[in-house]
Amino acid sequence: MTKKLEKLEQIIGYTFQNKTLLNQALTHSSYANEKKLGKLGSNERLEFLGDAVLELISSDYLFAKFPQLPEGELTKKRASLVCEPSLAYCAREFGLPGFLLLGKGEDMTGGRNRDSIVSDATEALLGAIYLDGGFANAKEFVLRFILNDMEHKQLFYDSKTILQEIVQEDGSQPVEYVLVKEEGPDHNKNFTVEAMVNGKNMGCGSGHTKKAAEQAAAYQAIRKMRQ
Repeated sequence: MTKKLEKLEQIIGYTFQNKTLLNQALTHSSYANEKKLGKLGSNERLEFLGDAVLELISSDYLFAKFPQLPEGELTKKRASLVCEPSLAYCAREFGLPGFLLLGKGEDMTGGRNRDSIVSDATEALLGAIYLDGGFANAKEFVLRFILNDMEHKQLFYDSKTILQEIVQEDGSQPVEYVLVKEEGPDHNKNFTVEAMVNGKNMGCGSGHTKKAAEQAAAYQAIRKMRQ
């Protein structure tokens, strides 16, 4: 495990004084249960802390970057950058899912690809960096991996709204979202949705809720239409 942790440290550009914190940040509750580590053995407490640290850093950053924006717009921007799909996307960019410790069942049912698990682990990792190295190191991590490429991130959050606006400008019919596939047990459903514009499939997306699948499909459609 040590080699693996070192590799992650190299990727994120931060070396932990306390390796236990890093290990815990990567530990999902399913793994903690399997290994009988108890309720406090998982990354949930670190995620709680990381969530607050992320909110402060992103608020501070947006406040300084957009001096003309009113509170409502800043809130909307922050929400788009730190929402679950966006955080999961950021984490996949630097390969975090490959380092997660999951229970066997969770791993087999695709937990490593689940937005909620991956985004929670991202917040836990941030919480661990904050505890281990203080605010400056936490801020560096957020600026490098989460608040980069902002336009792209915003698309994620607002993709359905943005697609609707593009379609209206073209005078097309409203976007229609068609559920094409639904699989998995109730606790782990996966939905696949197509975004139809004038009866033509413009984008396909999947997610663990219909809304997430629709956002993903809209996002693909926007990319296709902008090319």
